[in-house]
Amino acid sequence: MDGLLVIDKPVNMTSHDVVSSTRRILKERRIGHTGTLDPFATGVLLVLVGRATRLAQFLSGADKEYDAIIRLGFATDTGDRTGTPIPGPHGSAYPSRTGRWSEEEINQALASLRGWIDQVPPMYSAKKIGGKKLYELARRGEEVKREPVHVCIHELEPIKPDGQLMKDNHDGTFDFHVRVACSAGTYVRTLAEDFGKRLSVGAHLAELRRTRVGDFSVTNAVTLEQLKTSFGEEAIGTMLLRPSAALSRLPFLHLSDDDVRRARNGMEVKVGETTWSDGEKVKMCDENDHLIAIGDYDATTRRLHPSVVLA
Repeated sequence: MDGLLVIDKPVNMTSHDVVSSTRRILKERRIGHTGTLDPFATGVLLVLVGRATRLAQFLSGADKEYDAIIRLGFATDTGDRTGTPIPGPHGSAYPSRTGRWSEEEINQALASLRGWIDQVPPMYSAKKIGGKKLYELARRGEEVKREPVHVCIHELEPIKPDGQLMKDNHDGTFDFHVRVACSAGTYVRTLAEDFGKRLSVGAHLAELRRTRVGDFSVTNAVTLEQLKTSFGEEAIGTMLLRPSAALSRLPFLHLSDDDVRRARNGMEVKVGETTWSDGEKVKMCDENDHLIAIGDYDATTRRLHPSVVLA
């Protein structure tokens, strides 16, 4: 059982919880995920099964897309709804101007956050410094210096579910619904906080749903309950994607039977004329499109060197 599952992670489960549940359902030990989602967040979580777990390194850098709700009115110590409000006027760390922003001010704030920006990783995150996860230090009341991370916000656009730019919650807070397309490593909670700073008001992330990872959309995702039902009905093949599907953007080479044997043993394979660049990653498949290995192309010798072997 080797392949990729696109799971729609439910709320109040950690990404590790999803992996544990999948292990129990499939009765398979070799299962891992790419791209952690916070417990309060939902949406696309890519789960690799069997030998496909060796492909995690090629998926961790995929672009992502989110639907998010930024709550304006007060900031929290975690940057999201699970945290404790930061004391200040009306629960805001910044001078309150709640509900007085013009559409032009909002658009200027969004524009300033698009493109390449620097983000300081939040203390409540899974990023490791000195071998320790930041959230573990934060829970002990410790704060350490974090270097800014260079990320790209490809798209940052408002969503108007009821035709309104801002939803008045009638409690001194306003909700701003937004769609985010960004590079890997982007912290949407930090984006929410920075958006609030642009508008001189405390802000935090109230809701987050990941709608896409690379080429995999939430419209094609399955729930854990659906996975359990399909496995019981022996229909798991309808949900488990081939390992090669996880790397659809990589170029590929069909191998002869002899070259399949060579690749399986980690031996290089000679290739003909090609437009591949030196060092480019290439899928090495048999005649039935089963992924045998990922190879590194050597433009000087015109050979593929298997770097990750699956079969």
